[in-house]
Amino acid sequence: MDRREIAALLAYIGRLDPRTIRTDQGEARDQLAQWHELLGDVPMATPHGWDARVAARQHIRLSPYQILPADIARPWESYRRDRLQRHTDPTPTADPDDQAAWTAELVRTRHAVASGAAAPTTYRQIASGRGDPGLEGHLKAIGRYIPDAVRAELAPYRPARAAREAAVAQGQPDFLSVRCEWCHAQVGEPCRRRRIGPDGGARGTAPRATPHPGRVDLAAARVQQPAMA
Repeated sequence: MDRREIAALLAYIGRLDPRTIRTDQGEARDQLAQWHELLGDVPMATPHGWDARVAARQHIRLSPYQILPADIARPWESYRRDRLQRHTDPTPTADPDDQAAWTAELVRTRHAVASGAAAPTTYRQIASGRGDPGLEGHLKAIGRYIPDAVRAELAPYRPARAAREAAVAQGQPDFLSVRCEWCHAQVGEPCRRRRIGPDGGARGTAPRATPHPGRVDLAAARVQQPAMA
């Protein structure tokens, strides 16, 4: 606020709380200089919700103490922090290779948001439970996160998963849903082929494309138990 705006604010406050009125010309000049020194970087009002008169009226309405410049500056700092916390930097339009221009645009945007000259840029959120109608046909064609054609191309590179999907497609139990009691493979992990050395110790393991028979039987038993119950 400049000195003219400070004078207008003090006049407004004086109408609400006569205790702040200075009748002596020297005291009024000193009061104006003090408030301008402390509130020179605080705007009178912004297009996005800040008004120093509202902050002053709120203090006078709720507090029995005479208003001070800090009672205007504190709400202003809270207003700035709240806006910056809700702001997410949009991608600058400057050339990313021009670091100085890129940084300068980010600084200008943040300053405009903090000063109340621009609204915060927030993340886009889901506004309703309905999806984009234009995507429905595309989703029906894909059906899964990985299309069937891509799955077929990836099958040679992940044989265990391909065998699992083929078994489930044929109505067989999902053998990866249980722990293998033979090789101790955990749920979701493929069975492993243990290599035993002459001394009887394990020399290494390699993943199997097909599960151990005991794991298949255990998965089938798990499926049958709920059905029998």
